[in-house]
Amino acid sequence: MGYCALLSYLPVGSAAVPVSENSPVVLVTGAARRVGAQIARALHARGARVAVHYRQSADAARALVETLNAQRPASAAVFEADLADTAGLPGLVERVVGHFGRLDGLVNNASSFFPTPVGRIDEAAWDDLVGSNLKAPLFLMQAAAPALQAAGGAIVNIVDVHAERPLAGYPVYCAAKAGLLGLTRAMAIELAPAVRVNGVAPGAVLWPEDGQFDPARRADVVGHTLLKREGSPADIAGAVCFLLFDGAYVTGQILAVDGGRSAHL
Repeated sequence: MGYCALLSYLPVGSAAVPVSENSPVVLVTGAARRVGAQIARALHARGARVAVHYRQSADAARALVETLNAQRPASAAVFEADLADTAGLPGLVERVVGHFGRLDGLVNNASSFFPTPVGRIDEAAWDDLVGSNLKAPLFLMQAAAPALQAAGGAIVNIVDVHAERPLAGYPVYCAAKAGLLGLTRAMAIELAPAVRVNGVAPGAVLWPEDGQFDPARRADVVGHTLLKREGSPADIAGAVCFLLFDGAYVTGQILAVDGGRSAHL
């Protein structure tokens, strides 16, 4: 029985279920902070055991795992890995399976995001953006596939509304996310019928911390949403939970969580 069936009866916000060897295990990349951390908390609240991946944010990752384990002992663990080291990704999966005994879900959330104006694009920017947003998810899905197939599990890739509606000044990032969108649908074919593969495409949810978007640009982005407001990390986490826990007959799909921005020309 896949883990979707195991947890589909649990309503959001229900009391936590006890941890057991049958509790599903989900690996979330880039889970120490921001949207990734909210996804990890939401999955945990639905009864999953969570493998919290980080690359640099060790303190935040350990604090999150400590909080989750205080709520339900032995329900979370921290795993450090550089996702750019594709040769090391099978080892990451092996460590997760070795710790928890199984792997039922994968959320490819880790991502780089920065502008690449034409005329100043270099190979370092290409390697970083394509590496984190496309290459790493591919090789991690490949490494995780045997364990996910054994569990009847699922994958959710965090894409972006700009995969289909490019953002000016960010051509390499948009190309990488467009590749991830296509890869999500391709992997749904490759891993069917045992593993479902879907994507979530966020809109204006969290702004970059380095000031890439000034207040005027933020207002313009929000103004192009139908709901005329920003979303929250909880909106993305809720979509991930749906695709992992409730969408048992959904695969090869990209769910836009963007306040209607992608529908507003």
